[in-house]
Amino acid sequence: MVFSWFRSRKRGIITPTLKPRVDKIEREERVDLADMTPDVVPFLAQVAYFELAVFESLTRAVSDSPTLNAKEGLSSVAGDALMKHHGLVAELRKKKVDPADAMAPFAPAIDRFEQLTVGRDWYETLLGVYLTAGFLDDFFARLVTGLPRALAPRIAELLETDRNAEIIVPLLTEGMAANPTLSSRLAVWGRRLVGDTQLVARSALQMSGNKDDDEQRLEPVFTDLIAAHSRRMDGLGLTA
Repeated sequence: MVFSWFRSRKRGIITPTLKPRVDKIEREERVDLADMTPDVVPFLAQVAYFELAVFESLTRAVSDSPTLNAKEGLSSVAGDALMKHHGLVAELRKKKVDPADAMAPFAPAIDRFEQLTVGRDWYETLLGVYLTAGFLDDFFARLVTGLPRALAPRIAELLETDRNAEIIVPLLTEGMAANPTLSSRLAVWGRRLVGDTQLVARSALQMSGNKDDDEQRLEPVFTDLIAAHSRRMDGLGLTA
């Protein structure tokens, strides 16, 4: 597991989608990453801890929400992330694995990632969750094909649950309409997120050891994911 990149890494850039399910299907038809999927327990544990981190970010956003409508909407999105976490933890328990022990190796890197992407205010936090969770849920869904046949459909269904765009996009749009200077700041923030988010994705892969071959296979995958990120940004009227 390679997490040392957080120590010296500067924040990077990202790219979103308002139609993630369609994009996901198109990408899965292009490149099969089944042989790069890690072993079942590490995969489930890393995704489970990531979803827990998303839940924690969203619960803080709920507390800081300026209106009751925002609190109610974001609480439902936080509930989706927690449902994903619980579903993945349940799969770990089915394998007689202690979820806390399995997730522990991934906690330092993901906690650091959460710190890097938390944002300076409520709006940056919302955009960070929307972009990073969208990118990584799409990426993790690509690795599902490498899971055992009996498990893969359950994990795919868990990762399909996504109301981020439905709830978060209107909140961001309303904020930018009320404060025209906000959009330029969010555009810069959105672009800064992509690099670190890609590194989280790469840390989950089981590489073959042939660097050139691995990179050749992964290039179109990350091109698609970044294009999806750009569409999420475009949907908010932000320049990716």
